[in-house]
Amino acid sequence: MTSSPNSAGHRARLRDRWRRAGSAGFPDYELLELLLTQAVPRRDTKPLAKALLTRFGSLKGVLDASGPELESVPQVGPAVSFFFSVLRGTMERYFESEARKTDLLNSPEAVIRYCRASLEGLKNEVFDVIFVSTKNRVVGRERLSEGTIDQAAVYPRRVVASALAANAASLIFVHNHPSGDPTPSAEDKQLTRRLEEAAQTVG
Repeated sequence: MTSSPNSAGHRARLRDRWRRAGSAGFPDYELLELLLTQAVPRRDTKPLAKALLTRFGSLKGVLDASGPELESVPQVGPAVSFFFSVLRGTMERYFESEARKTDLLNSPEAVIRYCRASLEGLKNEVFDVIFVSTKNRVVGRERLSEGTIDQAAVYPRRVVASALAANAASLIFVHNHPSGDPTPSAEDKQLTRRLEEAAQTVG
């Protein structure tokens, strides 16, 4: 399907508004519409933007959606889901790069800011380890496990081996709860103790 003169003109006007004022004055559906023009070059993207917002409730909901979830919306194909996958990965890299510039990981709040882009919206539990230097600078990060919605398998031996390979001075462990309740379970606490003991064996 090719774009009509009207839709081509509308795209041009959206882009001109962005060049002049950035996101100011853009409702979510227009911002999403503008993003979609990068993945759908020859079709009016306004109906698609509105359909995605209706399905997922918000711009954040659209960005958090998985590929299969996105493609369950009519007119959304692999090109659109791939585009959003790349966009989300770019956002994650941006926040990680910002954190690497400074000693941001010196408080729980800083860790949350660093990890938010890569953990928010995940449907399964994951367990990550962040390797940091003596000055709390990030020197590496690894996803140790991705499990079902209620469990993730983590092996202390693998954690210690990865820490030694990264030449890390300290470790930060990050684990999400897709349920939305951050209260640590008894299993979470037990795993934390096991990891602490394993890390102490190598200083």
